[in-house]
Amino acid sequence: MIGETISQRGTTLVRRLVLEPNETTPWHVDPFQRVTVIVRGDALEIEYQDKGETQRVEVCAGQFDWDAPTDRIHRAVNVGVGTYEEVTIFFLDRPDAIPQPIVN
Repeated sequence: MIGETISQRGTTLVRRLVLEPNETTPWHVDPFQRVTVIVRGDALEIEYQDKGETQRVEVCAGQFDWDAPTDRIHRAVNVGVGTYEEVTIFFLDRPDAIPQPIVN
């Protein structure tokens, strides 16, 4: 998994995430509003820690979504055949906020 901050200006943070097939993000929450743009990939599975349920999401390059905050602990798994890449713009409440706090 590659996650890197591309830019930050005040409370707006832009981050790139790359997941190879079968790679996962850490368990985390999403406390801030954000816009995500898919650069490449075809499918993610979102796993939820509280009930063990999953949600498969078919994606394609150019797709974008405005996501609301959630305190539900989850992680993303690249279940597609190729590399998954996204760019996300986070709208933080303060410049030093953590955009997706990791939860064990």
